[in-house]
Amino acid sequence: MPLIIFPTSQLLWVRVAALLFTCVAFSVAAHGANVDGGMADWCIFCWAFSFACTLLVLLVEQFGLQARAPVSWSNFPITIACYATLLCLSASVIFPLYFLKYQQHGSDAARDHRIVSTVFSCLATVAYMGEVSLSRARPGEVAGYMATAPGLLKVCQTFVACVIFILVSNPVLYDSHAALKWCMAVYCICFILSMAVVVLCVGECTGCLPIPFSKFLSAYGLLAVIMYLTATIIWPVFQFDKQYHGRSYGSSNLITVAVLTALNFLLYLADLAYTARLVFVTV
Repeated sequence: MPLIIFPTSQLLWVRVAALLFTCVAFSVAAHGANVDGGMADWCIFCWAFSFACTLLVLLVEQFGLQARAPVSWSNFPITIACYATLLCLSASVIFPLYFLKYQQHGSDAARDHRIVSTVFSCLATVAYMGEVSLSRARPGEVAGYMATAPGLLKVCQTFVACVIFILVSNPVLYDSHAALKWCMAVYCICFILSMAVVVLCVGECTGCLPIPFSKFLSAYGLLAVIMYLTATIIWPVFQFDKQYHGRSYGSSNLITVAVLTALNFLLYLADLAYTARLVFVTV
């Protein structure tokens, strides 16, 4: 009778831990935490999505199906791990802030369930951070683009842009000035291009570009830095300066968007520096 042997490694155990932690987090939250609304749905989605993707990665690797997968397996697992890290991190912040600090009502049992979900969400975040650390490319090591610093920065850029989109989903926050509409164009264009790079790398389609992939990354990186620099300056000026009829409506969201815009500018700047080093130093 044939035996199925599952090879073990540090990376395998980290993924199993992340799988268990996310499973407990969303199961407990859905079962007895007595939470509802958009924030609860988002947190449960973060845990469930991370759980499902990690389970998929584990099954494919343990049964040796990497060659049959329609994606680049040198890029897919670490991309999933990086997104899962950011998703679980956001849930670890949002869930206790919204359901433990601001919503004190509910039974003691429901509160205990919320605490358990928060703890296991934090543990899942640490586990996914460990997976990213174990999977990322080391100096001199041949690896997929998504395992390099620029690839991981692309994931962070798209995630930060998604948070910005959520915060400015109300057109009232940006339709009063053409300059603010330009900022929204910056967020959208850079998000689409960064996500396109991620999809091309994971789908192993970088050769489909009409120009060399390295030149595309350099040109796009420089363009994104310039565009985000303008948005970093324009957004706070036109939102908060009384000269331009700055308003306090949704001020907390507006401040958060200003901070995230500056953060993404720094991410794109670091991305450009790493890309320039990879292209011009190694060539």
